[in-house]
Amino acid sequence: MLEEDKTSGENLEQVDHLSNYPDWGYLLREFYEAYRFLSSGGSDKIRSHQRSVREAISRVSKTKTVIEFGEPAQKPVTAHLKRALDEGRLERTAPLIRAIESVQGQLAWQYGYEKVPRGLSKSYAYAELCGPNGPVLTTEVILGLVLFAPGCVYPSHAHSGISESYICLSGAVSENHQGVYAPGSMIFNPPEHTHRITVSKLEPALLAYAWTGPQDKLASQKMVFSRKRK
Repeated sequence: MLEEDKTSGENLEQVDHLSNYPDWGYLLREFYEAYRFLSSGGSDKIRSHQRSVREAISRVSKTKTVIEFGEPAQKPVTAHLKRALDEGRLERTAPLIRAIESVQGQLAWQYGYEKVPRGLSKSYAYAELCGPNGPVLTTEVILGLVLFAPGCVYPSHAHSGISESYICLSGAVSENHQGVYAPGSMIFNPPEHTHRITVSKLEPALLAYAWTGPQDKLASQKMVFSRKRK
């Protein structure tokens, strides 16, 4: 499935493309559908963000996007992944859950920190699916998954120049102690918005996320936060 790129008769590095991996194409399609059908709650800003995510996914899907797999990686929190996926199959997010299950053996779970904040090493990890760090390589949008263990507290942080949304796939979380987000609900964080996530003590929480913003901003992003100290 690898293709040779040739320039001036010289063989360049071999590349592979998204079109060769149907399960990853289906995964992007399910992200698209989620951002198409989930309610915006009457918010023009959320509706605009959802449209931006869909348009970016469409561009990625229609171009000859490179896919590049690193070594699959686990973290302590991924011991909760089976439970999170099992619970998600019972929710309206089941189509996205099934698409995730099809590629889960290729996911590289990571922390995204040079030094993991205290208490997070066993209760949190994320896996980028689409973005500058792959596997689907693009600066159009960043899509990924974040997994929280029961009782996790994700510290206050903000994202510079990036609009962020989470779709709760299983479990339940609260942001800034303002409401509870159950499966099928969306959290929207505009740029610079400080937010802190707490997780139910009874079940793990699996969230899908999308980041949109200027391509130069997306190109330099990882799932890290700028901490806000009180």
